[in-house]
Order: sequence, then C-alpha cells, then structure tokens
Amino acid sequence: MPVMVEEPLSQGDDALLEGFLALDTPEGFRAELIDGEVVVTPPFLGDHEHCVAEISYQVVRDSPNAFHWAGQKGLIVPGGAGGQGNRVIPDMVFAPRDLHLFGGASEWMPVEPNGIAMVVEVTSSKPEPDRTSKRYGYARAGIQLYLLVDRGEERVFLFSGPDGEDYGHIDQVPFGKGLPLPEPFEIELDTSKFG
Repeated sequence: MPVMVEEPLSQGDDALLEGFLALDTPEGFRAELIDGEVVVTPPFLGDHEHCVAEISYQVVRDSPNAFHWAGQKGLIVPGGAGGQGNRVIPDMVFAPRDLHLFGGASEWMPVEPNGIAMVVEVTSSKPEPDRTSKRYGYARAGIQLYLLVDRGEERVFLFSGPDGEDYGHIDQVPFGKGLPLPEPFEIELDTSKFG
C-alpha cells in the first residue's frame, strides 16, 4: 500500500525536490514525487505483476512492430510544485525499438516528444494518483497512449489524443472484453486474464 507523505509548506520547492532525490528507499520499494507529495510504494503483489506480465506478453507476441519496454523507469513529466515536474515511475513504458530510448538514460528521464509510445499503470490499493495526477502529467508530456488497468473498477482504460492538459479520447472496457490498441501497436488487448 502506498504511503503518502506531505512535505511541510515551509520547505521550498527546491528543498522538496532535493530531499526527494536524496531518499534512500528500501530495496523493492519505489518513491515518486507527485504534485508536491512523496509517495512510497512497497513491492507489488502477484496480481499486480500478473497484469504487467500479461500486457508485455501480448504486445511482444501480437504487435507487428518491435518495442522495447521498461518496468520501473523514472520519468519527469510536467506538473508538481514550482514547475519542477513530477517524478513518476510507470509500471511499464513502451518505446519503438529503433529509438533505443532507454540506452544511457539517467535514473529520471525527461519525456521526449514522439519517444514514448505508451505508458501503463496497474492500480494498487491507492489508485487516485494513477487515475488523476499521473494521467494529467502523461497528457501534458504528450505521451500518445496511457493504458490504465484499474483493478478496483475492474476496467481497462485507454487514454489517447493528449491536448496539453488531458486526453481527448477515452476507450474503456470491463475485464474480459477486448480493447483495441491503435498504431503503433495494432493489436486487441485480451483483458480476460486481468480479473
């Protein structure tokens, strides 16, 4: 379960970012800075990781295009306090293989236009950052596709058409229904294994 820690307002935005970047989280835990809050998440349980594994399997198996994907890759997306940007760690980041996007990338990678094809989040016990803050950050960063597996709602959402503030289009299906992923993926995601 994520632990959210609000920093005192007396600390400046730079101090908050410096403090966050200096965190020494225990192995397996991940820390994110989302809208001025430090969010620490313990290692995920099997159901969460099963969804991640199933998505990677289907994309690699079925897409006519080749992708590299990274799990737990830190991204800097617009938002947060003082314009410093949010530091988020999606469950998966997909990029066209020919871009070699992850080679030589630093711990926190700024999002480059047209670099990331899709980010994936699978909700945990505190789903609100995935549903709101991260969604808006990914849209502001211009990431074309955001796939959200919402285990609490038992639905899969595909956000597309970022307009600089949010996504202009949302497709959603309940667990068990197919969800078409457009170019560059060009597959129908089988969600029957998520429930």
